[in-house]
Amino acid sequence: MSDIIQLLPDSVANQIAAGEVVQRPASAVKELLENAIDAGADKIQLIVKDAGKALIQVIDNGCGMTITDARMCFERHATSKVRKAEDLFAIRTMGFRGEAMASIAAIAQVEMKTKRHEDELGTLIQIEGASFIKQEPVATANGTSISIKNLFYNTPARRNFLKSNPAEMRHIIDEFQRVALAKPHIAFSLHHDGLEVYRLPASAMKQRIVHLFGNNYNERLIPVEEETTIINLKGFIGKPEFAKKTRGEQFFFVNDRFIKDAYLNHAVNKAYQELLPDDNFPLYVLFIDIDPAKIDVNVHPTKTEIKYLDEKSIYAIIHSAVKRSLGRFNISPTIDFNQETGFSSMISHKAPEDIVPPSIAFNPDFNPFSATSTETKQTTFSRNESKGSIAPSKNWGSLYEISNHHVPEQVSIDLGNQKDDQFEPVQKQFMQIHHRYIVSQIKSGVMIIDQQAAHERILYERFLLHLDDRKGASQQSLFPQTVTLSPNDYELAKSLLDDIKSLGFEVREFGKNTLVIEGIPVDLGSANINETQLFEHLIEGFKNSQQELKLDRRDALARSMAKNSAIKGGTALSQQEMNTLIEELFACKTPNFSISGKPVIQTIALTEIAQKFDK
Repeated sequence: MSDIIQLLPDSVANQIAAGEVVQRPASAVKELLENAIDAGADKIQLIVKDAGKALIQVIDNGCGMTITDARMCFERHATSKVRKAEDLFAIRTMGFRGEAMASIAAIAQVEMKTKRHEDELGTLIQIEGASFIKQEPVATANGTSISIKNLFYNTPARRNFLKSNPAEMRHIIDEFQRVALAKPHIAFSLHHDGLEVYRLPASAMKQRIVHLFGNNYNERLIPVEEETTIINLKGFIGKPEFAKKTRGEQFFFVNDRFIKDAYLNHAVNKAYQELLPDDNFPLYVLFIDIDPAKIDVNVHPTKTEIKYLDEKSIYAIIHSAVKRSLGRFNISPTIDFNQETGFSSMISHKAPEDIVPPSIAFNPDFNPFSATSTETKQTTFSRNESKGSIAPSKNWGSLYEISNHHVPEQVSIDLGNQKDDQFEPVQKQFMQIHHRYIVSQIKSGVMIIDQQAAHERILYERFLLHLDDRKGASQQSLFPQTVTLSPNDYELAKSLLDDIKSLGFEVREFGKNTLVIEGIPVDLGSANINETQLFEHLIEGFKNSQQELKLDRRDALARSMAKNSAIKGGTALSQQEMNTLIEELFACKTPNFSISGKPVIQTIALTEIAQKFDK
């Protein structure tokens, strides 16, 4: 039998490696930006077209490369950052593997212009599919400019797996934000299809966060700083009232490298444990500075995972530092042992001589069983100068009489397609308890309905219908509202604009990262609704549904809209409103379960009630 094992050609090996390093356009953006940082640039420009599918260009004013280095950087395992194995445990640079440029060159058409500051001419190199096409001297600016065109042009299967342009652009913006946050002293800019998305001047960390996410973030940030022998921690956390339903604004950096770590993330969330609901996530941008010898960054090709020598100590330091910052800025509850605040409202600021004691007047001859005294005498309670009288009831004895009271007019109910008679109300009179649940008597016992879950189910099915027939009715706003989103959310909103209009919104683009809301769905009723807040919550809920539940976009949009516009627990309902709610609930396809899969209706049988009383 002949030998069957052989070495792969370099072109094939590079394409295999590219599958690990370059998964989408955002991966190439990350590698190019990190290389520009390692080159010592203080100004970096990112230009993309067609969400990176047609063009990704990074221009920096870094150190540049010689002719030899320019050619060598496209070879596999060629790097200027590692010389020996021990260097892997002293890494301070962003890149070190020497695989990115070779992987990118294997699946794209690459053009690079580079020039050192001390040279008169630079070098031009063109590569297609790992094959060198051209290398010649060229007049160019100091630094390096790399253009990647037609990514995955020779691997069509990988190109077919790419998402829509708005989706891919959101990933590019995510990578850009991570790199820009890590290096606030570097000026960055981002252009997409000729439009400026970001222009970030060199600044302090707080200003960089505000420039990236919006001016309203200036009031949301709480500084964190802690220095220990194990790590130095600094950065900012968000105030609890501005927490969101998604984890999108959570950033950990170790030695200025963005990482993903569920264990350290838990340390921050635990510090907010008593301040946030379980499904809310706070903003944080935290930087950990640690001795490179105590970590291993060579765990995954994307370099977003790190192993630590003393993980538990780092967890404890982060948790205590965040907890202390929340307490220092009066975010978390504190105890003052010098004064019991529960009695502070009882302390009077008047002088003792100005305080008039209350006076009480009463009739010692009052007899409630005497008809004459009942008709002629009154009991008066007087405090300070306020006087009032309380007359005892003439018919107080009737309180103890058992009589047939009048049953109020009953509200009828149509149970739709429900065939089971256990849900047929006997009395047809609904009662609301704690403004959260609707209770009704049925033949088999008692029916209890969660009003919020019921309304969410009704709206969810209604919005799905609107998305299918694209006929959602709109109610025009008297005063159109503008909503300014982050570039990432703006790209998402643009991709959903047709579906959002199908729900009944009247929305149009209005300048940079801004939309104008001119109408809202009539399904939301005539309640006083903040259109801007509703739209922001709609986008946030959509992201949460797609990330956590992996739903398709229409289902995620209908789910988010229903959750954000449904009546909440604690809302008082009239008899007519309860009647309408239950009618619409039983007209739904799935009335028994909420959109979260939990029960909407609970029944308590008469036998179960009898058991409670030991009958």
